[in-house]
Amino acid sequence: MSSDNLRKNHLLAALPAEEFRQLAPHLESFPMRLGDILYRPGAPLQYAHFPTTAIVSMVYVMESGASAEIASVGNEGVLGISLVLGGDTTPSSAVVQTAGLSYRLKASLLQEEFSRCGNIQRLLLRYTQALAVQIGQTASCNRHHTIEQQLCRWLLATLDRLPSSEVVMTQELVAGMLGVRRESVTAAAAKLQRAGVLSYRRGHITVVQRLGLEAVACECYTVVKNEYSRLRADAPPHYERPAVAHRERDYAADAREPMRPASGDSHV
Repeated sequence: MSSDNLRKNHLLAALPAEEFRQLAPHLESFPMRLGDILYRPGAPLQYAHFPTTAIVSMVYVMESGASAEIASVGNEGVLGISLVLGGDTTPSSAVVQTAGLSYRLKASLLQEEFSRCGNIQRLLLRYTQALAVQIGQTASCNRHHTIEQQLCRWLLATLDRLPSSEVVMTQELVAGMLGVRRESVTAAAAKLQRAGVLSYRRGHITVVQRLGLEAVACECYTVVKNEYSRLRADAPPHYERPAVAHRERDYAADAREPMRPASGDSHV
């Protein structure tokens, strides 16, 4: 197994060399397909997952069948953090949002390493705080911001974890993640497409003007991103910043007149 592939996950990349060498042989490559359910509510967690190219949504399903994403995990983190917080189950589901690769670690091994190694413990606790910020900010965003703002926030967070500007996702699935009607997502996407911010064909959303997307998005995207950046700032010297930082500088160099947030949208 190539250590370079493992280090595409930012948490694994942030491990000091000795801890990384001890953990690496126990990490198993695990392909994730779109729509796969990794965790179900109340079921014991057998593995923790460290995504590299996949993105996983933590989704809460109500008794009525309605659902909404409470957080997402990509190459910045780990899925299954409850394993080191005293719980072996979760009330939410974990659904693959973007197909790709992950590395999984047996739950018992993660718990042992967390108890044994102070560096791993500190790293995972910092990540837990950033994840908690994401969950809280998502709840606030869903309550107070327009569908268009939520869609922009969600797209930006997804793009930060991908090597391209294209998101493979139907509007039906996006609506399920945001917990709104598909028609609301269709209307918001159409408005952004008319403004030249994105283009859409069934199952594929391509961001044409990222700065326009950032201008429409609410502050929730920046709040969460800054918290994860603070986590990475505490990483040891060998840690390499993700390529997205370079993409952001490129966008800034090509800056255009930003769009103003659209008004008139309301929650469903």
